[in-house]
Amino acid sequence: MKRSRGWAERMLAMPAALAMASGLLPAFAAEPGRSFPADQVRFFEEKVRPILESRCLKCHGGGGKVKGGFRVDSREAFVKGGDLGPAIDADRPDESLVLQAIRYEDLEMPPSGKLPAGEQEILSRWVRQGLPWGTHSAPAIAATPNPESPTSPGAIAKAREEWSYRPIVRPDVPEVKHPGWARNPIDAFVQFKLEKVGLAPAPEADRIALIRRLTFDLIGLPPTPEEVNAFVADRSPDAYDRLVDRLINSPHHGERWGRHWLDLVRYGETNGYERDNAKPIAWRYRDYVIDAFNRDKPYDQFVREQIAGDEIDPTSAEAMTATGYYRLGIWDDEPADRALARYDALDGVVSTTGQVFLGMTINCARCHDHKVDPVPQADYYRLLAFFKDLSDSDGKDIRKVKTASGPVEVMGISEHRRGPAHVLLRGNPSILGPEVTPGVPGVVDAGASTFADAGGKRRALADWIVDPRNPRTARVLANRLWQYHFGRGIVPTPNDFGKLGEAATHPELLDWLASELAAGGWQIKRMQRMIVMSSAYRMSSRPNEAGRSVDPSNQWFWRFPMRRLSAEEVRDAILAVSGSLRTKAGGPGIRPPIPAEVLAGQSVPGRGWDVSPPEEATRRSVYVHVKRSLLVPILATHDAADTDASCPVRYTTTVPTQALGLLNGEFANEQAGHLADRLRHEAPGDVAAQIRLAIRLTTSRDPSPKELGRDLEFVRNLREQAGLGDREAMAQYALLVLNANAFFYLD
Repeated sequence: MKRSRGWAERMLAMPAALAMASGLLPAFAAEPGRSFPADQVRFFEEKVRPILESRCLKCHGGGGKVKGGFRVDSREAFVKGGDLGPAIDADRPDESLVLQAIRYEDLEMPPSGKLPAGEQEILSRWVRQGLPWGTHSAPAIAATPNPESPTSPGAIAKAREEWSYRPIVRPDVPEVKHPGWARNPIDAFVQFKLEKVGLAPAPEADRIALIRRLTFDLIGLPPTPEEVNAFVADRSPDAYDRLVDRLINSPHHGERWGRHWLDLVRYGETNGYERDNAKPIAWRYRDYVIDAFNRDKPYDQFVREQIAGDEIDPTSAEAMTATGYYRLGIWDDEPADRALARYDALDGVVSTTGQVFLGMTINCARCHDHKVDPVPQADYYRLLAFFKDLSDSDGKDIRKVKTASGPVEVMGISEHRRGPAHVLLRGNPSILGPEVTPGVPGVVDAGASTFADAGGKRRALADWIVDPRNPRTARVLANRLWQYHFGRGIVPTPNDFGKLGEAATHPELLDWLASELAAGGWQIKRMQRMIVMSSAYRMSSRPNEAGRSVDPSNQWFWRFPMRRLSAEEVRDAILAVSGSLRTKAGGPGIRPPIPAEVLAGQSVPGRGWDVSPPEEATRRSVYVHVKRSLLVPILATHDAADTDASCPVRYTTTVPTQALGLLNGEFANEQAGHLADRLRHEAPGDVAAQIRLAIRLTTSRDPSPKELGRDLEFVRNLREQAGLGDREAMAQYALLVLNANAFFYLD
């Protein structure tokens, strides 16, 4: 019976020993040193080798890319085959996959045109003979060297000279032509770039724009009218400084900035897939992150606890909770291929670790050498070796840790079944390649660090990540801090400092920030203060013709980038201005009401979503239960993070469902009613005062006389022409202001 390409694909998943025992793997695969008669060797050299060199080698072993994972430059490689499995069938040579391909039976090789019949017959005869190639020591087919391969030793050595891999050297603060604008070194670096392109920084934003910008950036909530009045009226020299200190020390600061970190580490409270079962007490990790930002935990300690908290202090509930980092991704509780599912889960950890801490897409090397960056496949599996012995996330990862107030259950980790780690050929767990020991990407660390494949290996990895000799970690974090304040990183692709990402616009500024971060004890709040105190941060977002002409994308930061509120800020701001927001912190996730039509989209409608009581359902969005298969509509439509992979940037979309949801959705209409009640309560009997208050609550400014007159006319028409009562008319007006761009965008 003929074996097709589908047979070869099935072979890929079959362990080699089983395939050999079944007679499906070529018997001579285990005979790499097999010798052949002289006439067969001569036939190969005179007839076969020229065909392989002229027809096959270019794509299968002669250059930097090896298509299909199949090489023809040695007998051993030919026998092993490629992505589709063994190329040769020893029992039925004429049905070998390679011969099917040259006959254009399903596969078509070479793709440039079918081989002449004579060449097909030569290769068929060669396969029937058992692939004679001479003695084991005979040279392989000469391959054309490819010095341009990004993973060649020369390319890796050269890559170490590139900016993002070089050691961080604190640059001198540049001298600028007009030094009066700069409040701190950040401004000098920004202004130096602007002067080079002939631009001047925008003037300072007005005080209302500044307090809105600061308050949302630092705590994720709108300022109250009273807070705005106090700041606008306070003309003391340190008014701005005191505002920054108040906000950065607010308990809401961790709720805002912890959400950024949760985006990065794929925070979810369920496993995904069809059943999407809950991850037990995952919320403790969320609370750990929020608390870490509120307490300004040094970043190097923050990293160590998440990577190796169990190795640092297994008796600490805090350290053990931090290791919930490993349990946040999707997990298949009923996989068709358990080995593959396990490595998929490990890939999530490797990918996240490489991207979040190092700004490297090392996950691209799971199946082959990285195609663009200097990351060989072996480097991927050396990093994976740190995590290989972690226990499966099978519900048994709940640990009880004794504390002064009694035992605490945490979603921790444990290690078991220590064993060797291997490169997986083409990423397939059934095809083991060379054994590897724990290690880090060679382009970042040229063998300077060694890691034992024993207890404490993750602690050693954590120490290496935050070691000052590692140039990536401080750069990556400093870039993220800039991104979260300015809307775009100095490296616009914050998870990828490699060639697949975008280049830094201000590498000297980023190096200065990175060196300042490490020198200052990895204190994040210190860096935040420095950034928001700068003149660059205080610039107006208003454009001008010179800037539009020279730098329309604002890559040189000649003005402050306007931004829309994030998904959580949208929901929280609506709750805040309506008077419904409950500021209770921490604890199990809440489940706000979700329309029945949305619940019906689940495989089991409504499963895992017991609606919280009203006093709980109106808490901040960071406490909403993150169920992967069921998203709260207002968060989903306003671009909440994708939890299946690390989310380094919240992309802002503008789509009809946002406006439709805010105009017609149950949540928006309910909160509009609450806002109307608040307006009527705080300004009873005075519609003009109610309108002024609504605009103050949502935009922090007073309406102009024209705007006030227009809105009064709108409310009057609702009552007189639409026949609405006073409360209903004000509720419709409240819905209007909750849909205004001025509410959702920050200048």
